[in-house]
Amino acid sequence: MKTTPKTASDLVVAGFHALAEPLRVKTIELLRDQELCVCDLCEHLGVAQSKLSFHLKTLKEADLVRSRQEGRWIYYSLNLPQFAALEQYLAEYRRFSPMVPTRPCE
Repeated sequence: MKTTPKTASDLVVAGFHALAEPLRVKTIELLRDQELCVCDLCEHLGVAQSKLSFHLKTLKEADLVRSRQEGRWIYYSLNLPQFAALEQYLAEYRRFSPMVPTRPCE
């Protein structure tokens, strides 16, 4: 049984793993502007709920999305602090590499 990541390092790994799948990226893009129920996500993505549930579970384990239940429907939204954490992780590497302007090939 897979457990939810606990450490910051685990969340970074899980986050990049989750973002490495095109259907999950499309899901994230749909959630960028608004919270959506799983039925709306299935409709927009053209996939069965069983397939999407697997991907939503991966996004939740990476802490990239949140869910809430209202009646019999589950609604998903982005967990923006986790995106900020991934962005911060990548930003740390900029300080190790000088920013060199690109030059056209000769």
